[in-house]
Amino acid sequence: MRDVLLNCGLGVNFGWGLLGLNIFAQWAHDPDIRPLMGAPISAPDLNGLDPLRVSRILPAARVSNAALEAHQAASAEVADQIQIDGLGNDFIAPLKRSSRLMIARAIFENADPATAAERLSPYAHLLTASTWTADWLKAATGREAKIIFEGVDPSLFCPGPRSGWMDPKKFYIFSGGKLEWRKAQDLTLLAFKRFAERHPDAVLVTAWRSPFVEGGRGFRGRLSRPATIGADGQIDIMRWVGENGVDPRQVIDLGLIPNVLLPGVLREMDVALQPSRAEACTSLPVKEAMACGLPVIAALNSGMHDLLTDEISIPLRQQGESGPQGADPVEGWGESDLDEIDAALERVYQDREAAAAIGMRARDVLIANRRTWADHAAELKAWLLSIDR
Repeated sequence: MRDVLLNCGLGVNFGWGLLGLNIFAQWAHDPDIRPLMGAPISAPDLNGLDPLRVSRILPAARVSNAALEAHQAASAEVADQIQIDGLGNDFIAPLKRSSRLMIARAIFENADPATAAERLSPYAHLLTASTWTADWLKAATGREAKIIFEGVDPSLFCPGPRSGWMDPKKFYIFSGGKLEWRKAQDLTLLAFKRFAERHPDAVLVTAWRSPFVEGGRGFRGRLSRPATIGADGQIDIMRWVGENGVDPRQVIDLGLIPNVLLPGVLREMDVALQPSRAEACTSLPVKEAMACGLPVIAALNSGMHDLLTDEISIPLRQQGESGPQGADPVEGWGESDLDEIDAALERVYQDREAAAAIGMRARDVLIANRRTWADHAAELKAWLLSIDR
């Protein structure tokens, strides 16, 4: 049995955490791999999970925590261990440690090609999650990167009936992702403001909060007023939308919601809107909406070229130049056109049956193309075993 250290977090309300959680859970009772996390696993990391699932992974979590505590006291390389470091834009690992086989899982939107080769040189293999980032790595370092697409849990995210609790006369628009320039919530609000002025029955449902509050503080984008922190220590979404001219009565802020509770929300929606300026992977909120059979309007840029087609989505093809806020444009980033977003929302509003058919096709394509966490974990395992002979 091989020990595999996933040097990233594990949790229920942020992207890296969901990756860690789902791989760890899939490997918790694997006969060939013993999963270990780079940070302790505690009760809040499993918030919202049903007791049956928690009971299944608790033994492996205890083993992981014990191994982490033992390894923290060691300074030498850990023998007989594979280590996958979760790297962002700076290509710096969250936990400094060395193992026998080092792999970089590089997930980034704005990295420096001048430092990439040097910072990635300690790693025997490169792993990423989109063609866009793989091509960037090839150009910057001359090295090939293995692409394994992220997934969804179709046992949670799946089509189903609406609860009957929500107002059937309303038109519900979902938008997810932590509040920041890259996720383009400013464009979402600008487009919704215009759409809602024509359609007073429109309701924007947001899942924009995250554990990383400071990243959203002061965010304004193309809006007139910045986001501020509320009394609860989180971004005050309702104040922010109101100060930017959107009627708060037409907005529902879901708060910091565990990922496992989102399927019930998504099944109440009419459409999902994600005009991100860049996605290193293929956007968890987009895939989760698709898995629930929900039609998705999303920006066709960066990593999203690996997912969006006219058959299974409503792609926003008019992409202007964009990049990190205040910086020069970055190749692959995009600025969605407000007129195109408005037209896409109107298309769904006027023909909901056709839009629903797009959503159901997306669900089928995700499953057929193995875009599930179980498939992701299986492909990752097979690749690890093939390179560690």
